Amino acid sequence: MAASVLVATTAEVLAHPDLDEGTLAPWEQRRLARIRVPGRRDDVVAARLLLRLCAARVIGRSPQEVRPAQRCPGCGRDGHGRPYLPGHPGLGVSFSHADGLAAAAVVPGPVGIDVEPLERRPGPLTVMRRLLPEAEVDAAGAEPEPGPALLRLWVRREALFKAGRDDARLTVWTDHRRAAVVALAGGPAPRARAAPRS
Repeated sequence: MAASVLVATTAEVLAHPDLDEGTLAPWEQRRLARIRVPGRRDDVVAARLLLRLCAARVIGRSPQEVRPAQRCPGCGRDGHGRPYLPGHPGLGVSFSHADGLAAAAVVPGPVGIDVEPLERRPGPLTVMRRLLPEAEVDAAGAEPEPGPALLRLWVRREALFKAGRDDARLTVWTDHRRAAVVALAGGPAPRARAAPRS
C-alpha cells in the first residue's frame, strides 16, 4: 500500500493550484471561523489541505474528492480528535501545523506527524520533564539546554502521541529549506520530504 508524507510552508500550500480552501467541509469551516489570529488560521487551512493532497496521492482521487473526518477517542464525537479517512480503515492519517509550516502523512497503519520551526525553543527543562517521559529527557543528556536537542525530543513525543503508540517506528529530520524540524511516527521511512508540486 502506498504512503505519502509532505512538509511545506503555509505559503506553498495556499499557493498550490490544486488545493482550495473551499473544499473544506462545513464542520471544518465552522472551526476555522473561531480562529481569530489570521496566521494561525492560514496554518490550520494549509495543514488540512496538505492532508487532502497526501490522501489523494495514496487513494488515487483528486484532493477535492478527499473528505477526511475526525473522531475523539475520549468522547466518541465527530469534528475533533484523531483524523481518519472514511472508507479507508487501513490507512493512518495525521497532520500538523506551526508558525508558517504544515506537515501531513497518510500511510498504512497508525501514524503521527509533528512539525515545528527550527528556531523554536521549547519551554524550560522543568516544564519539559513534566511533559516528556524521563527516559527521553535523559537520552538528550544530563541537563539538555532548552534548544535544538529538546526541540527534537518534543517533535518526537508529539508524533508518537498522535500515532497512539510509543513503539511506533520513528523518523526525525530537519528540513533546512523550510527551517523546520519534523518527526514521523509509524509508517515507512519517508522518501519524499519536499513541498507539494503542482
